[in-house]
Amino acid sequence: MAGEDITDTFDRHWRRWLLLVWAVAAVYLLHDRWGMIQGFVLPDTDDNMRIMQVRGLLNGQGWFDLRQYRLDPPYGANIHWSRLVDLPIAGIILALRPFMSGALAGKVAVAVAPMLPMLVAMAGTGLAARRIIAPKAAILAMALLVLCAHSARLMWAPMRIDHHGWQLAFLSLTVAGMTDPKRVRGGLTAGLSSAASLTIGLEMIPYLALTGAIHGLRWVRDREAGPRLAAYGVSLGGGSAAGYLLFASWANRAAMCDALSPVWLSAMMLAGALSVLLALLRPESRLWRLLLGGAAGVLIGVGFVWAWPHCLGALEQVSPEAQRLWLDHVREARPIYRQSVPVIVAFAVLPVIGLIGYATMIWRCRRDPVLLIAWASIGLLALSGAALLLWQTRSGPASQLLAVPGAAGLAWLVITFFLRSPSPLVRVLGTVAAFVVISGSAFQFAADALIKEPRNERSKKIDRANAVCPTMAALHPIALLPKGYVLTFVDLGPRLIAVTHHDAVAGPYHRNYPAIVDVMHAFRGSAEGAHEMIARRGIDYVLICPGFSESTNYEVLAPNGFYAQLAHGKVPAWLAPIALPGDSPFKMWRVVKG
Repeated sequence: MAGEDITDTFDRHWRRWLLLVWAVAAVYLLHDRWGMIQGFVLPDTDDNMRIMQVRGLLNGQGWFDLRQYRLDPPYGANIHWSRLVDLPIAGIILALRPFMSGALAGKVAVAVAPMLPMLVAMAGTGLAARRIIAPKAAILAMALLVLCAHSARLMWAPMRIDHHGWQLAFLSLTVAGMTDPKRVRGGLTAGLSSAASLTIGLEMIPYLALTGAIHGLRWVRDREAGPRLAAYGVSLGGGSAAGYLLFASWANRAAMCDALSPVWLSAMMLAGALSVLLALLRPESRLWRLLLGGAAGVLIGVGFVWAWPHCLGALEQVSPEAQRLWLDHVREARPIYRQSVPVIVAFAVLPVIGLIGYATMIWRCRRDPVLLIAWASIGLLALSGAALLLWQTRSGPASQLLAVPGAAGLAWLVITFFLRSPSPLVRVLGTVAAFVVISGSAFQFAADALIKEPRNERSKKIDRANAVCPTMAALHPIALLPKGYVLTFVDLGPRLIAVTHHDAVAGPYHRNYPAIVDVMHAFRGSAEGAHEMIARRGIDYVLICPGFSESTNYEVLAPNGFYAQLAHGKVPAWLAPIALPGDSPFKMWRVVKG
């Protein structure tokens, strides 16, 4: 390869560069999270619940039984996920068990498994960039994804084993499929990735619905897009059916609104069948294609309303009481404009830059029908992602991922402009400056430097409690106590069952809102009311961590409630204190029965 231009190397061997960039990113993430890996710090409630789901599978729990029996015993918590995301974690553990202890195999699995979807996402993003920007732009797009899409990258960091990382990966494959010049392959890719995402969960349903609409509109514009539409319909319907048969839990065989159940399976099968039918009809007139496509959309909507009217509201379907006591206080469910300025900058700058890039590339490609349609298609997805930030901040990772092709296109134009300069200084400084500005890094650095969030003593106490309470060291003395049923915070429930042998009342999973409401009433109500619930459930211990985020809601909303009394040392006679180490962040009591 002597004498070969480095850019030709990028072009010819981009898959090798993909693996190299991924390996570098993986090594950095492993180094960055090494302490968490050593301490088995699973940072989110969903991560702790995922490892419990994997353990249940490895210990003989049924493939289609996804109840978590360590929550809300003896009935168990109905978890609405699927087994699809469990497979790589369980596979790594099984592969390593002959060579190391089960505990070490588990640590390796939760460290490595989240980075696998990062590789898929980088491949999807790189493919899209190669197809619609330039072959050599793949490296630029992948660099933007792993360096600058911070909220997306966090979903692939070691220990983040929940399902969001895989859903982002499949979304990137959808983008790759929509930019594929080979119509059948592109339709198959978009349909199968959409079905896989739906099999995991419904978080991406707005993007999946828009993807279907875009495929229909492409066919309306150009009848020759029929093979793409047909391939999309076959793979969407067939993939959803396969996902349902292979991964839907027994609970999801009922008409549930929040997972791939008969509700969404029927919608996807109908959408897939109508897509194939439209592609086969091939009417000459664009107006007729528009009318037929509109009729198909109306039929899908009317059929859904007629068959599943109970799913027209919020998919969680919790009671108004649970909404008021619990969901309304979930921070990530708030719109972006209700967050702090640093959070707004961190989540929104890249999507805004991406939209500027999409508008620029659409204008530049206005005379190239193939590139124009590809840019407009994924630009619509990116626009929807940015708009969803105004609904919920939790849409930030998907919004950033979808922004990357637009930002990469804009960066490519600016960087190639500087690279044409005869001055080496202009080429180097211009390229670096373009990357820093267009990636949003400059704005993030400015926000971090200029805007300091006030941290009073109360805020510092909350930060300390959030950092310390879930640690293995803090929970170890509790794990040494005889096994029991524990009343603790909803957000501590999954962590408690993941690292101790105790059971808990609830975790933050909406299908189990009666148990969540019980916890909310217990801590916010009177001591007598808490005692009644504790006796009814046969609870053995009460565990609190003063300062933990959830506890602040109890203090503010119920300053005279059961939790506030416990936190301030007013303990009823039916609770006996349990001695914990002096540096423990917890307070714990044994329920005196009889």
